[in-house]
Amino acid sequence: MPCHDGGCGHEGGGEVHIDKVSGDEPLLPARVHRPADLVRLFLGIVGIALVLALAAFAHGTTAGLEKDIGESTGRAPQLLANFAGLAANIAIFIVPVAFAIERLIKRDGLRIADGVLAAVLAHGVSLATDLWVAKTAPVSIRDALTQTSPTGGVTDPVHGYLAPVIAYMTAVGMSRRPRWRVAMWAVLLLDAFAVLVNGYTTPFSIMVTVLIGWTVAYGTLYAVGSPNVRPTGQHLLAGLRRVGFKPVTAMRTEDPAEAEQSPDRGRHYTVTLEDGPPLDVTVVDREQQAQGFFYRLWQRLALRGITQRRSLQSLRQALEQEALLAYAAIAAGANAPKLIATSELGPDAVMLVYEHVGARTLDATPTEELTDELLTGAWQQVQALQSRRIAHRRLDGDALLVDRSGNVVLTDLRGGEIAAGDLVLRMDVAQLLVTLGLRAGAERAVATGVAVLGPDAIADSLPLLQPLALTRISRATLRQLARERAQRERENVLEAARLAKEARGGEAGDRKSLKAERQAEKKALDEALEGAREEDLLAQIRRQVLLIRPQAPIEPARLERIRPRTAISFVAGAFAAYFLLSQLTHIKFGDLVDKADWAWVAMAVAFQILTYVAAAMSLLGFVPEKVGFGRTVLAQVAGSFVKLVAPAAVGGVALNTRFLQRAGIRPGLAVASVGASQLFGLACHIMLLLSFGYVTGTERSSSLGPSRTVIGGLLTAAVLVLVVAAVPVLRKFVSTRLRSLFAGVVPRMLDVLQRPQKLCIGIGGMLLLTAANIMCLDAAIRAFGGELSYASIAVVYLTANALGSAAPTPGGVGAVEFALTGTLTFAGLPAEVAAPAVLLFRLMTLWLPVLPGWLSFTHLTRREAI
Repeated sequence: MPCHDGGCGHEGGGEVHIDKVSGDEPLLPARVHRPADLVRLFLGIVGIALVLALAAFAHGTTAGLEKDIGESTGRAPQLLANFAGLAANIAIFIVPVAFAIERLIKRDGLRIADGVLAAVLAHGVSLATDLWVAKTAPVSIRDALTQTSPTGGVTDPVHGYLAPVIAYMTAVGMSRRPRWRVAMWAVLLLDAFAVLVNGYTTPFSIMVTVLIGWTVAYGTLYAVGSPNVRPTGQHLLAGLRRVGFKPVTAMRTEDPAEAEQSPDRGRHYTVTLEDGPPLDVTVVDREQQAQGFFYRLWQRLALRGITQRRSLQSLRQALEQEALLAYAAIAAGANAPKLIATSELGPDAVMLVYEHVGARTLDATPTEELTDELLTGAWQQVQALQSRRIAHRRLDGDALLVDRSGNVVLTDLRGGEIAAGDLVLRMDVAQLLVTLGLRAGAERAVATGVAVLGPDAIADSLPLLQPLALTRISRATLRQLARERAQRERENVLEAARLAKEARGGEAGDRKSLKAERQAEKKALDEALEGAREEDLLAQIRRQVLLIRPQAPIEPARLERIRPRTAISFVAGAFAAYFLLSQLTHIKFGDLVDKADWAWVAMAVAFQILTYVAAAMSLLGFVPEKVGFGRTVLAQVAGSFVKLVAPAAVGGVALNTRFLQRAGIRPGLAVASVGASQLFGLACHIMLLLSFGYVTGTERSSSLGPSRTVIGGLLTAAVLVLVVAAVPVLRKFVSTRLRSLFAGVVPRMLDVLQRPQKLCIGIGGMLLLTAANIMCLDAAIRAFGGELSYASIAVVYLTANALGSAAPTPGGVGAVEFALTGTLTFAGLPAEVAAPAVLLFRLMTLWLPVLPGWLSFTHLTRREAI
């Protein structure tokens, strides 16, 4: 076998070391993008923003601070100030050059190139910042960053020579070497002292300069990547010799696909020795350890009641964590590899040496070898851990090894916990149920678990049997199985449709018989769909547990502290609050009440009431079954309350679907009816927007041709369609969504088309709903003396309504107000009329209906109508 990296050689005493690295030892990339650099880039940007915000909004405080610092530094002897300036100018040149020479001697020129690139970029950012401060920055920021220099001019806001030096010294990694770090900070402090004493800068200018250099350096490192210092197999062999072993060869043992799925679990080698049994070695380096950093950070912030390991541990902490868990697992009586040595492999990697376990993973074990004894053995290992309150946290199929005797061995303990809480221990049980269920089926997984842990322990894990509590590998496997299951169901339904068509044999008949045949075909398709539905693995496990413990809790535990949608809604809500407050500060509410024409206000109220009747018509028009009109109107009023706790496009759909189900319509048909209503509503919305946009563009022109704005909008829409069609990812995303939408809606539409009266009611309700909202907005505008054409108001409303439906905030708060005010002003309405008109319109459509909506929601809930 050939040697890699020049590893074959002779050492003293004539002893020959083969030093082969075999197996899948892929070439490591020359550069890596570190998540830590991205985090530091973000922190630097936040720091610069905070300093500028402090300078802008606390001008008095900053001026006093600068005065105090100036007085303090002014007391320094002038001779000391001059000496400090001379020494700083010399050191700023000598220290970076000396470090560059030291790195070039050690053949590390890539770092110097990174430093030079960062310095050039920092200089450019400094010039841009100087230009911004001089031309467009607020006066308070300009005063905080500049002052009159002793020569009579104005000092630079950012030191154009200091920011590149800081970026260079940061990018080349001087801070990671203690002696050079001391030299770097000494230079920076000396220069800051010199320029402050001599009056050539301000404290805020120094802070901004340092932050710009620091931020640009880490941004450069993340963009171009840092030199990869991950140890190779040859480094591993050399490290083993340093701790007293005599290695011969090292072979990578994990599968490349497995390593790609779990890059943070380290690299695993089997090492043969000159004498004695082989070793299992795990190498953990800084790059692998950083994998999944943002995922772990989100988990730490979002999950409640679960102790997460630090988002980014040091290498020594990771080594100590795994060593502690290895010793604790063996002490608990579990089968775990025995840790016999640990060592560092340079500054950026560590290794853990275990006794060799001749075993294969559970995922690689053939199905016919997965006996009940083997499954019981897996549960016994977890029982041993839980008897000492130890949680594994990664009980996937690749963390469970099966040796030659059929015994289960636990590995990959680095992510575990000692003194774990009940919630985490129950998560381990839920995870093992899924892991074994994926290989041996839900029934055997539950039965063997009950035999070892008892029915109560298994039943208590049901609330944790949810994707959020499982590992990423298990979630990915379950998603893949769900896609395969959906494909099988679809194929079964299509086969049933084909058989039904063949059974008819193409016989012709009158209209009545054809209608009966279509209804029979639809019924057969529905029955085929119901029969083709399969339970997923989690549902199968729950069913098996409930057969043993019928009273077991099945409601999923609330694990999320913060949901992504909640975070987005919070940010959007904060922006909306800022926007609304900035608008309301210019409104005098006393004058607003006095100036309002209350006759038009009453008209706005009337049109708003009409919208609920129109919404009920637009829904019932796509429901062939008979549903009470009065209760449907109440359901639409209740939607005004639901809009405040969910985005508009989501809350209304869920409420109407629930209402139709309670009215006796099957769930699939209820979803299809609401979907058909939404689909027709979208088409109607687009057609009205294009029509009114065309009218708006031509109403002020003598020609009948469309305006440039309309042409530009149509061309933009065409370009977007072409982009979606050209990009495979976007094309697949849109086609998948449309296919899922039409799959349920089209059959329902065939039912509706057989009743033209119903279809007319639905489409008429949509048109009436749009017209009532437009008239309500027009009445709000006229209530404050404004006037616009109906076509312009229609375009304004339809645009704002689209933005409100897409916004993640409840009721479209913020997005609708912003769009309405902006488009009304653009259409020619004065800002002093647009702002109160929008306020009145939103008062009518969003805030005043909340109380009637809550009363309707409560009434329908008590009547079990929703």
